[in-house]
Amino acid sequence: MPSTPAAKAPASYGRRTATPAQSAPQPEAATQRQCLLVDDSRMIRKVARQIVEARGYAVSESENGEEALSKCKIAMPDLIILDWDMPIMTGIEFLAELRALNSDKRPKVVFCTTHSSVTDIHQAVEVGADEYVTKPFNEASLVAKLQNIGAA
Repeated sequence: MPSTPAAKAPASYGRRTATPAQSAPQPEAATQRQCLLVDDSRMIRKVARQIVEARGYAVSESENGEEALSKCKIAMPDLIILDWDMPIMTGIEFLAELRALNSDKRPKVVFCTTHSSVTDIHQAVEVGADEYVTKPFNEASLVAKLQNIGAA
């Protein structure tokens, strides 16, 4: 029985063909801001992740300063939210080494810690912190700090 032209399947049947709009690179992915959360507390990382992802950041995490420094040497983020007290390398040690790196990119750094004395805050700023928020924090307080440094 001869087939009719209507019975023939199109050449692309079963295969997805990309339209020019689909195959073009997505500009948002190339320009999406990157945030590195550095804290040994999984709960703090989870809360901070929700806040910064809502502001358009792609987020990666590290549990200590040494791991975070390795990540920064590979790809420097735009923003780092950093704890002070961590195993292996403290936040202060990490930040001192980060600022000593020869990099074209200087990430904004927000300390997020229980250390709240004037001396602690002064030390963090001296080492290179851009902003400081004490734990426990909420979304409004962290967002205010991000806005202060142009990272919200």
